[in-house]
Formats: sequence, C-alpha cells, structure tokens
Amino acid sequence: MEWLIWIGAAISLAGVGGLVWCIWLALAARRSNLPDAEMRQRLQHVVVLNLAALGISAIGLMCVVGGILFG
Repeated sequence: MEWLIWIGAAISLAGVGGLVWCIWLALAARRSNLPDAEMRQRLQHVVVLNLAALGISAIGLMCVVGGILFG
C-alpha cells in the first residue's frame, strides 16, 4: 500500500497548493481597491475555491492514513 501513501501525499500537496493560490487571490483582491459589491463577489469565489482545496487536501490525507493502516 505504499503507492496509496504516495498518491495521497501528491493529492494533499495539490490541495495545499490550492490553499496558497486562494491566499494569493484574496491578497490580489484586497490590493485592487474594488467597490464593496465587487469585492464581496470576488471573495465569495475565493471562499468556494478555498473549501474545494481544503477538501482535496483532506482526501489526500485520508489516502495517506489509509495507506499506513492497510500497509
């Protein structure tokens, strides 16, 4: 089950990369000095991406734990 650990680590790393991307998008939105309504819309989009990245990272961690338990 070593392959499951490596696949899970790669998935988890992709999720962490998505979280870093969300941070970058939020900082870019903050620097752009947008009107309030447009800022809310952009940040709502970032929240959706953030939750997706967090879910992907959690799935990767579950794969790692599963690989350790079954291995």
